[in-house]
Parts: sequence; structure tokens; C-alpha cells
Amino acid sequence: MSAQRGKDILLKVADASGSYVTCAGLRSKRVAFNTETVDVTDADAAGRWRELLGGSAVQRASIGGGGIFKDAQSDALFRQAFFDGDIPLWQIVLPDFGMLQGPFQITALEYGGAYNGEVTFEIALESAGPVTFKEIA
Repeated sequence: MSAQRGKDILLKVADASGSYVTCAGLRSKRVAFNTETVDVTDADAAGRWRELLGGSAVQRASIGGGGIFKDAQSDALFRQAFFDGDIPLWQIVLPDFGMLQGPFQITALEYGGAYNGEVTFEIALESAGPVTFKEIA
């Protein structure tokens, strides 16, 4: 796989009709997958090495990004989801790699800006249920 442009990563949120709306103009994006381990080590562990229980860990996905507003519709969608405490469906499109889809909760929403620049925002999402991955051919 050749190098990909970071600007091509898309973050989309489902609106009330179920259609996905591309969020504001994200300039930086981050997708992270984590698994919490289940430690089952006991006094009889071989060589006193830690032992983990396979297939029982809690998995999660974290999404983060920052940028500028694309339009009022996308801004209103994720701002309202934050203030209502909703957990809408989101799509994260990684070009030439795949698409993640699932419920995410907005865990942080920050606004800022310099006196001689545009208003910017930072957003953080945490998975709130199963996340699926589909390869893009």
C-alpha cells in the first residue's frame, strides 16, 4: 500500500433520517483501537510470567480530531449530540483501507480560535457498542 493523504480520512455522523453527513473540515484525525486485558496469573504461573485470558478482553475504539467548521448542518449535528448525551452512529472512512461504523459517544468537544484566525474545534469520540470494519476495494 502506498502512502495515503491524511486529509482524505472522513468522519461522518448519521442524521435523523439515517443518512451520513460528513463532519466539519477536520485538519487532524486520530483513530485508536485498544483492548483491556484480563489477567489470570496465579502462583503456579510458568516462570512467574503473566497469563492473560484470551477472547475475554473489552475492546474499544477512540476517534479524535480537530479542524474548522464545514457547514452549519454538520456543526449542529455533533454539537446537539454532545449536549443531548446521544450516541449516534458514526462512519470513519480510511481511504484505500476500510470503513469503521458503529455507535460512538462524544466525550470532549472544545472550541477555540486566535484573534486573527478562524474558529476551530477539537472532538473526541469513544465507541459505545460494536464497531464493524469493512474493507474498501
